[in-house]
Amino acid sequence: MNTFSLKVIACDRVFFDGRCKQVILPLEDGQKAIQAHHENMAFAVEVGEIRIQEENGNWIYGVTGTGFAQIMNNRATVIVDTCESPEDIDVRRAKEAKERAEEQLRQKQSIQEYYRSKASLARAMERLKASSHDRPIGY
Repeated sequence: MNTFSLKVIACDRVFFDGRCKQVILPLEDGQKAIQAHHENMAFAVEVGEIRIQEENGNWIYGVTGTGFAQIMNNRATVIVDTCESPEDIDVRRAKEAKERAEEQLRQKQSIQEYYRSKASLARAMERLKASSHDRPIGY
């Protein structure tokens, strides 16, 4: 069987853990493809696209941060700071955009409240001035 064990570990989760036919990793000077029975080695992984071909031929795509990979005895372990699928990135970006929009709305509402209270204070001051003009002197 031309498969090997692969485990891709990010700081917050295990991205992949199983058997695969091939993994393609981003390196500083290009990409490196690992297949079954690859020679034992260790190397640095850079920010970029990771591609994993499962046993059934399907491809899994992701984006990795920096880290390293080790291949030993037909087992590969990749440890990176981040590893996300495109779907995860889209969901995260949508949540971040929502949070930014909510914060901007809160700021806008607080600014509007400030100007409303400032206008209310100005009206009260005008009424106070007007009422002080109506009083007799020394009252």
